[in-house]
Amino acid sequence: MASKRTLALLYARRAAMAGVALLLLVAGVRSSWGAAQHVMLAKGREHGTMRVAECDAETCTGAYTPDGRTPDHPRVSIDKSIAVKKGATLLVVLKPGTTEAVRTGPGGLLHAWAPLGGALLLAALVIAGGLRLTRLAWASALAGGALLGAAFIAL
Repeated sequence: MASKRTLALLYARRAAMAGVALLLLVAGVRSSWGAAQHVMLAKGREHGTMRVAECDAETCTGAYTPDGRTPDHPRVSIDKSIAVKKGATLLVVLKPGTTEAVRTGPGGLLHAWAPLGGALLLAALVIAGGLRLTRLAWASALAGGALLGAAFIAL
């Protein structure tokens, strides 16, 4: 009788760890999609350049110059990253109906998906420790590390 109980606890633990790993990955995709959708599905959005005028702790602001016939925006803001410095000119796309900009191009795409890279690294720990699936854990860790490394290099 004890062996059935032990087996049930083993399956419950594995199911719980699989749920935690899946929750981490879903949270990573969801937090990344907020910015990535504007970079990946940029057709029909306002494209242009932003000249960074000033930065505070979380955002940088500056003047926006559109590529097409859309109106100029005297002030747009972008999330601050280590690569954004005062005076820099960035290729951006505006979020619809706002003055929030998202960096475009390969660097912007990788930066938008960086939260997923972190989630992959955290999920690798859960997969290795809780599920004892070392190959899958290594694959997850390598994919997350590669994504974060590529984002760092591209910016």
